[in-house]
Amino acid sequence: MKFILGTKVNMTQVFDDKGLVHPVTVLKAGPVVVTQVKNTNTDGYNAVQVGFGNRNPKNVSKALKTKGSFMWLKEFKSDSELKVGDSIDASTFAPGDKVAVSAISKGKGFQGVVKRHGFHGGPRSHGQKHSEREPGSIGGGGRDGGRVAKGKRMAGRMGGDRITTKNLTVVSVKPETGELFIRGAIPGRRGTLVEVRG
Repeated sequence: MKFILGTKVNMTQVFDDKGLVHPVTVLKAGPVVVTQVKNTNTDGYNAVQVGFGNRNPKNVSKALKTKGSFMWLKEFKSDSELKVGDSIDASTFAPGDKVAVSAISKGKGFQGVVKRHGFHGGPRSHGQKHSEREPGSIGGGGRDGGRVAKGKRMAGRMGGDRITTKNLTVVSVKPETGELFIRGAIPGRRGTLVEVRG
């Protein structure tokens, strides 16, 4: 299994050999360093923990200093033969690879039901004054015993969720600059930590 950590740079477009244009997201990927290897004997499962990004050593707690001054530590399920101290860079991936990408989506703050859940809102006529984007009745009468049922879709905080997008294609790799060009959109803002698994 291939995996790497990176940060989102921006979106752009690239042309292939046939002259077709592809919308791509550019990631600054790796290098990541293996900080811990877990196995079934000691931990109950196989995994590899890697560190990515640099942090000022004075801002790292004593407990984490043994792993280095990394900005992020992440774990990937894997039974590979990697050892502590090994480095993984963007050259692990090749054009045409299918990958799954996980990241935290953009936070959008407190939003109403029309934007958050796609409600239609009220009619624009027939005596409606200020209820064009209101949720309408929430149906809490007879069925729910006069209470709001759990999970009722309402206004609230939107975004800031962990999103995984599968079956994306690696269009191009630049190992010298550590850049991955992945076809399609990837969750998050510029600078968001992105997990890529192949």
